[in-house]
Amino acid sequence: MKREYKEDIIESVKNDYLERAEARRPFETQWRLNMNFYMGNQYCTALPSGEIADVERDYYWQEREVFNHISSLVETRQAKLNTVRPTLTVRPFSSDDGDVKTAKNSTKILSSACDKLNMDALLTEGTMWSEICGTSFYYVGWDKRGGLEIGDGVYEGDVCASVVSPFEIYPDNIFAQNLCDCRSIIRARSVDVDEIKRVYGKSVPPENSDVIGLCTAQLSGGLTACGTVNKLSVSSARNSAVLIERFTLPSSDKSNGEYAVVANGELLFYGELPYVNGADGKRTYPFVKQVSLVNAGCFFGSSIVERSIPVQRAYNAVKNRKHEFMNRLAMGVMAVEDGSVDIDNLEDEGISPGKILVYRQGSTPPRMVDPGAVPNSFDAEEMRLLAEFTQISGVSEIMRSSEAVSASMSGVALQLLIEQDDTRLSLSAEYVRLAARELARHILRLYKQFGRESRLSRIAGSSGEVELVRWSASDISSDDVVFATDNELLSTPAMRQNMMFELFKMGLLSDEDGKMSDAAKHRFLDAVGYGGWDSDIDMTEVHMRRAEKENMDGEYKPDEFDDHKTHVDVHVKYLLGECDGKKADSLRAHIREHMAMINSGSEIRD
Repeated sequence: MKREYKEDIIESVKNDYLERAEARRPFETQWRLNMNFYMGNQYCTALPSGEIADVERDYYWQEREVFNHISSLVETRQAKLNTVRPTLTVRPFSSDDGDVKTAKNSTKILSSACDKLNMDALLTEGTMWSEICGTSFYYVGWDKRGGLEIGDGVYEGDVCASVVSPFEIYPDNIFAQNLCDCRSIIRARSVDVDEIKRVYGKSVPPENSDVIGLCTAQLSGGLTACGTVNKLSVSSARNSAVLIERFTLPSSDKSNGEYAVVANGELLFYGELPYVNGADGKRTYPFVKQVSLVNAGCFFGSSIVERSIPVQRAYNAVKNRKHEFMNRLAMGVMAVEDGSVDIDNLEDEGISPGKILVYRQGSTPPRMVDPGAVPNSFDAEEMRLLAEFTQISGVSEIMRSSEAVSASMSGVALQLLIEQDDTRLSLSAEYVRLAARELARHILRLYKQFGRESRLSRIAGSSGEVELVRWSASDISSDDVVFATDNELLSTPAMRQNMMFELFKMGLLSDEDGKMSDAAKHRFLDAVGYGGWDSDIDMTEVHMRRAEKENMDGEYKPDEFDDHKTHVDVHVKYLLGECDGKKADSLRAHIREHMAMINSGSEIRD
């Protein structure tokens, strides 16, 4: 590469970064203000320059206590959103038996990858950022040093994923709604120069930076040591530099896009986008975006914190003024004639019980000024502000305090209130589900690109069994990930359990003789959270898994120890749903063999 061309790239990346940083400054200021209010530093304001400044007292005696309702609102919302962990499955490319089988294997591969990446922890951290700042991002890439070591320091590689705060992302168009609507994305963060050398093989001198990057990656604990987030924005690492990565989508002259990495005036890497992680084998950004609430016509979303800040300020003011009024009632305000008493002594000690107050002869004795009573308007305004918190955040007193509004409220009424609360959070919950699905698609596409060698994955089933699956990239024929469950907030475990009990009471789970089969008992106990409760149900589960394995392998051979009724149910369900062709003919003959054994009385008896 020519020196002039190299310098042009460096200059282009740096100019893009500075322009986008300036365009994004209002959003960054709001994020810093949100974080300050979340952590309890609520006597601050945003200046036109983008800095966060403390608000001084008007008088030295003014109370400035913080009654932080914002943190409890965010924690309650996050606790509810953390229950949103959708079950993801891979939809087959076609109805062909081979595609159906590979889709099931892909689902197992995806489940194993999510366990290794600790997907629940990733979604929890990403939800924390999105609830406070309005937007969070996930990076999904390929770690060449991941996976098992093949030999001589060579690894098979594996997918890596991490949470990216919104402070690190700079879009080319701040008014683009989605990632795919941007032509390029810049990720800038402060990174240790030794880490830069390890990854890119080039030495970069350290520099002073004002990028919120790795220094603020841990919100819980890392930020409380500093006074404000604005002070924290300057990187505290002495041996770091700003790493700027620019991702550009494919175009007519660059069919595979562009990826440029610059740090402190050095071009560390320049080439095409590294990952085939888009739909239909296209290259795109290695990021997934998650928002709390969508801002129409804006790249970054909004958060409940932003909407609650005015209410929180008003609430702090009302509570503090109310306490000041009560202090006047308790301590009193004294009126004294000039020169009649020792003012210094009176200021230092006040009027303690039993104190002898000496005043000048002939002067007016000191007296207490009647402060009146605390106006009822303080209580009324306080209740109105608490109601506004509920209206804005969608978090009611039931969710925050875990108590019913009234002790005489019926269970049905209480359940309706809880469902209403969950419905108001369902929009944010749906964005978590969409982010989880997009993460899963990126994972499968990266495995399809780099997982050429045979791999071994360990998968734990829902009933506790462990299965080892050997696979390679050719076994992933589809990356169409879909939801296998409804929105968890709209269909909670308690609601599903209550529905199962209602179905049981109505007799809809029994056969024509009014009895429940062993398979129905197993499904019923599993649905209410008691799967594998006794040995009989465990045996039924074993027979069901054996029958399902026969369906997958296509090898049908009845055994005298089979539970023939359970096998017939599993096989008929598979025959009517997915099986066709020669495999269906073999399965029909196998079902007839089981039914013949049932009629001959050779079935297993309890």
